[in-house]
This record gives sequence, C-alpha cells and structure tokens, in this order.
Amino acid sequence: MDSAVQQKGRETSQKRSPLDLIMNQFRRKTSFTEKKNTSVGRLFRTSESKDKKSAGIPEAKETESGEEKDGMKIGAESSDDSEISSVVGWGRVKQFVQKLGKTPHSQSLSLSHCDLTATDAVELGTMLPFLNQLEVMDLSWNDLLGGSLNALSVHMQHVGKLKVLKLSGCRLTAQDLGALGETLDCVPLLETLDLSWNAGIGAGNLHFLTDHLHSTGTLRELHLLDCQLSETDSVALAEALLLLPCLEVLDLSNNKLQVSAFENIGSSLSSTPQLKTLKMSRCGLNQESLAILGEKMKFLVGLERLDLSCNKECGGGFAAMASGLFFLTHLKCLDLHMCCLTKEDAQTLVQVIPDLSELSELDLSCNKSIGTVLGSLFPVLTCSKMKTLHLSSCSLSPEACQALASIMPSLSQLQSLSVSWNKSVGENLQQFVECLQRECKLEELKLSSCDLNTNDLLHLRTYQRRSR
Repeated sequence: MDSAVQQKGRETSQKRSPLDLIMNQFRRKTSFTEKKNTSVGRLFRTSESKDKKSAGIPEAKETESGEEKDGMKIGAESSDDSEISSVVGWGRVKQFVQKLGKTPHSQSLSLSHCDLTATDAVELGTMLPFLNQLEVMDLSWNDLLGGSLNALSVHMQHVGKLKVLKLSGCRLTAQDLGALGETLDCVPLLETLDLSWNAGIGAGNLHFLTDHLHSTGTLRELHLLDCQLSETDSVALAEALLLLPCLEVLDLSNNKLQVSAFENIGSSLSSTPQLKTLKMSRCGLNQESLAILGEKMKFLVGLERLDLSCNKECGGGFAAMASGLFFLTHLKCLDLHMCCLTKEDAQTLVQVIPDLSELSELDLSCNKSIGTVLGSLFPVLTCSKMKTLHLSSCSLSPEACQALASIMPSLSQLQSLSVSWNKSVGENLQQFVECLQRECKLEELKLSSCDLNTNDLLHLRTYQRRSR
C-alpha cells in the first residue's frame, strides 16, 4: 500500500505544469514576508490592527506615546540607579571612615592623625562624588600624603560647597601646591585654608599656590604657621594678599622673616582692611620690623587680635610702634609675652592702653625687666574690659603687687589672672584676697612657684568659703 501511495505522489509531481512551479515560489515568498512582519511586530509593536486604522487613530500619536512611556521607564530606571549608586557610595564612605576609627558625617570629614597613605588618597578621591554636601575637610598630620595630593585634588569638583580645608603637617611638596592651586576654582566657597607645619611650602614654592588665589575672593583665614617661608615666598604672599580683600585671619607664626621679607608682606596689609587677627609669634621681628608694622596699623583699624609674642629682638622698639597702636580701637587681645620688653616699652603701653577701650586680654608674661614699672600700668587698666591678665615671670616688685591688689575691685570682668613665678606674691596674697569682691567673676588664679606660705594658703581658703 505504501508503495502505491509513493507511486501516486511521483505521478502527481510529474503531472505539475511550469505555471504551478512559478506559483509555488511566489507563495513561499509571501509566507516568508508575513512571518518576518509578525516577528518584527512582536519585538517593536509597530503594526496596527485594521480596527485602529478604521477608528482614525493616527500612527504618529501612538508612536509618540510609546516613546514617552519608554522615556519615563528609562528616566525612572536612571533615577533608581542614581539612588542606588548614592547609597552604595555612602556605604563606602562610612566603611572607609569607620575603619580609621572616625565617625562619618556628610558635611564634615575629619581624618587628622590617621596615617593616611597615597593609596588612601586615591581611594578617598573616588569617594568625593558621594560627599557633595561636604563643608569641612581636615586631613592634617598625615605626613605620608605628601606628593600624592593630585590623586585627591582631581576629584575636588564634587565638593563645591567646601568651606574649610586643613592640610597642616602633611609634608606637602611643590607638586602638591600646584595641584591644590589648580583646584581652587572648584571650591569657590572656601573660607579657611590651613597649610601650617609644611616645610615644603617654603624655599620659594609658595607661588605654586598663590598664583591661583585670585579665584578665592571668599577666603577669610590663611594659616601658614611654621612653613619656613623665605624672602621669595614673602613676595608671592604679598602679591596674593592684594587679591584677598575679605581676609580676616593671617597666621605667619614660626617663620623667621628677615626685615626685607617683612617689608614685602607689610606693603600689602593695606589691601586687607577686614583683617581681625594677625599672628606673628616667633617670626624674628626686631625694632625695625615693629616700626614697619606700626606704619601699617592705620590700615588695620578693625584688628581685634595681635600676637607678637616670642620675638626677643623687638624689645625697646614699641615706642616706634606706639603711633600705630592708637588706631587699633577695636583691639581685644594683645599678646607680648617673651618679647624682652624694656621699661620704655612698658611706659609706651601706659600711654596706649587707655585708648584701647575694647582690650580684654593682655599677656605680658616672661618679661622680667618690666616688673618694677608695672605699678604705673595697673591704674590705667581700671577703665578696660579686662577678662584675662597674664603676668607670669615678670619679676613683680612688692610695690607692683600692692598696686595690682588695689585695682582688683575695679577689674569686675576679670576671669583669669596669672601671677606665677613671681616670688613677691608670697606673703602678700592676703592683699589680693581681701580686695576680691564677693560678686567677682574670677574663675582662674594661677600661683605656681610664688613662695606661698601657710598664711597665704589659709587666706586663699577663707576666700573660697566666702565666695560660695
């Protein structure tokens, strides 16, 4: 039977005309086209039913609607991806900070004394995109960061809200200063820059940073403590000060400045009218330096804190500076400890202090040559708002001690008094105690190495009981 069927099929095939063959080929092409359109329709859904066409729904509108839906889906997916990335990134930040024993905070990154390495700098840089709310970054005292600051600075555009940057004690190099300078445009809100204790900033390298300081009109504090600044650096700093009209704090302490270097810096102080704090402790200032500074005081009428301490060569030079001190009517703190002040300097202070009506802190400690003339200084303090008075190791004479005791009732705002290392205070403490009023605001009284005897201690104990 099977053989009969096969025989019949062969006969039928042999009976087909050439026209049948042509029609079969046409049918195959049509079938293939329909299948292809169906497959494409399944993937892109571009075909429409005859019902929709007859209903008058434009093809273009459906296409636009589809694109909108797809766009919404893509936007939602992008938003979700961004949120996920942010969460994952903040997780990395937390893990990195906690590993160093610190507490993570979105606005403050404090990693001082963490032994950070160049590898850490690279890793930290990649995390800055997840710290876009950061306002304070403190990486101080990580001396292994030196030479690798570029790995961090290239990502600084992500922390545009940064206001405080501290890199003291990081062994910064000239290359680091250049990298830091180039990123200043990325942090337009920067107010405080602390680069103290970086010897590499000196030796003529400061200009790598200051060449870019024109971009930071908001800078209010510049700390360059112990940076071994040279005369070349003083020129670079002087040029930078001309572009920092909002500067309020300038700390140049522990930089041995020659007279010529100090003159360079002083020439630009007139461009910083808003300066409130000037610190030049241990700068090697001498009498000539004080004369230069005195001439510039008329441009710093808003100065509130002046620290010239530990400049042992400036003794005897305050008379030349006196004319400038009269302009500092807003001065609140004057630190002259360990300046080898002479009797003439003390007399200059007697003339100037009455005009410093806002003065509340005065430190004359470790000036042993003025002990006998301080008695004439104390009476002019009664009209001041004195809160802190330090007179340690001034070789106070018995007469000076008595003069100080007599004005104690007038120093109603006094909170801290230090007369340590003055032997004459011993056996005379009763005078201080008896002059202290019950409503006295004194919170701190330093009496180290004053040769106090038993009676002095008893008087002190009596005052303590009375003041309770």
